[in-house]
Amino acid sequence: MNHYKVIKINLLLTVLLSCFYSVMVQGAKFSNPELLVSAATVKANINKADWVVVDCRDLKAYAKGHIPGAISLGKRCKKVFRDATSRVWNDTSKYEKLLGKAGISNNSHVVFYYDGMKSINDATVGFWVMEFLGHRNTHVLNGGLDAWRKSGNRLDNKPVIKPATKYKVKLRASAHSPTDEILQIATGRLTDVQLIDSRTKEEHDGKDIRAIRGGHVPNTTVNISHTTTLSQAKDPKTGKMQAVPYFDADTLTKAFASLDKNKRTVAYCQTGTRSTMTYFELRLLGFKDPANWDESWRVYGSQLAYPVANEQWYNFASVNKKIKNLEKQVKKLEKSM
Repeated sequence: MNHYKVIKINLLLTVLLSCFYSVMVQGAKFSNPELLVSAATVKANINKADWVVVDCRDLKAYAKGHIPGAISLGKRCKKVFRDATSRVWNDTSKYEKLLGKAGISNNSHVVFYYDGMKSINDATVGFWVMEFLGHRNTHVLNGGLDAWRKSGNRLDNKPVIKPATKYKVKLRASAHSPTDEILQIATGRLTDVQLIDSRTKEEHDGKDIRAIRGGHVPNTTVNISHTTTLSQAKDPKTGKMQAVPYFDADTLTKAFASLDKNKRTVAYCQTGTRSTMTYFELRLLGFKDPANWDESWRVYGSQLAYPVANEQWYNFASVNKKIKNLEKQVKKLEKSM
């Protein structure tokens, strides 16, 4: 067959497959759509006794203006739901005390909301931890605070305090991946688990080093940065993309198309924060056994005995040199004043 004809046939097949794939993805639906709620759903249910809406921002932002009826836990969700090392509390009684005091019972519908990229991971940290605690009926407000505003709803600056209640943890350990499981994957002893690196490509490749070593866990299945899985709406007036992140079935279906929903799937990042968003997205898509690894790269990359792919070392000498140069500049500036 003529060489140019082969090229034309291959190009045609590529186009046809691309079109076929686009048709399959377009109009995709979430397997668990109830996990994602709209502003209208929040407005219709927020005053019900069994619904608790949580503002995941800090107390200062909450005090300036929040969804009427929403509560604050006093700190950003990623801080209040984890210990100082960004890991879940080993003592589950702390969660029982926290949630009970906030007016959250085992029967509550709990909705977490965010405000743009700055706090979207706070909402997904709250979602993941609640699922790890065995809570049913946990949700995230799609589009966050911006979606609430753009639906024509007002904000309120009056603090909301729910009547205290009792909460009992019914731990769902499978939602959490321990480092021991990751080591089994890294060393090839565990082969039937999909591992997602939710960090940026630069972190995955070892170019952006945020521990003693850079790189990624050996046998990582795929690198899907959390930033590439979000959709952004166009401003109807300007036609420009807005900085408001939201979750879209078409985008997520395409992003995770290479993975098997029936296999255990673990996500990780630097501190197990960004990967909670991946966990939430996997739940939306109907993955059967998703998990988040909260120790993630900050712990793994600093343990010298652990194997690393694309291993790069943190350049302390270069950093120290830059610090010394800055100190010299500061001293010169002080003398000239």
